[in-house]
Amino acid sequence: MERHLMDSQIKGVSTGTTILTVTFNGGVIIGSDSRASIGGSYVSSKTINKLIQVHDRIFCCIAGSLADAQAVTKAAKFQISFHSIQMESPPLVKAAASVLKELCYNNKEELQAGFITAGWDRKKGPQVYTVALGGMLLSQPFTIGGSGSTYIYGYADAKYKPDMSKEECLQFAKNALALAMGRDNVTGGVAHLVVITEEGVEHVVIPGDKLPKFHDE
Repeated sequence: MERHLMDSQIKGVSTGTTILTVTFNGGVIIGSDSRASIGGSYVSSKTINKLIQVHDRIFCCIAGSLADAQAVTKAAKFQISFHSIQMESPPLVKAAASVLKELCYNNKEELQAGFITAGWDRKKGPQVYTVALGGMLLSQPFTIGGSGSTYIYGYADAKYKPDMSKEECLQFAKNALALAMGRDNVTGGVAHLVVITEEGVEHVVIPGDKLPKFHDE
């Protein structure tokens, strides 16, 4: 057991995780669980908040190496704030996602982190962008990621629909995270959700025992 933990620590801490973003009519919801793991099986923390605010109405959620993700988001927040000062206006969501993409691409040989960027801006409203490992940038109406996402692709494809209401979208996100927590051994803890609209940002934290229950639990 001691040898196993030492080998795992060499691999570093990762956000063995489930992350998701979903657009609805007038906004976007970004969410994740709260666990971090070492070596893919040992849960090293149950209280990690993987939703990072990079500007007023722009958030990203992180997967992969926790250290890499934190370093990239710290640099991205600085660049996005500087860009906003230069432009004398809030940054566009795509501009923020492009900053993350460039940081990932320029350091693709050293980094092991992926991001989902979501937010609202005056030009296109609610948006979701996936920044994959290596720096690829994709625009999607909803996306899921992390180790727990493999268990919920069927649910997400079957239940997602365009122009959901805020309440429908919140239920979709809660169900998806609850299903992933029930199957993935390194997804768990509490569910962190952020609702982003033109009016502002709303943080929602749902304890694990308050999440929806399904027949296998």
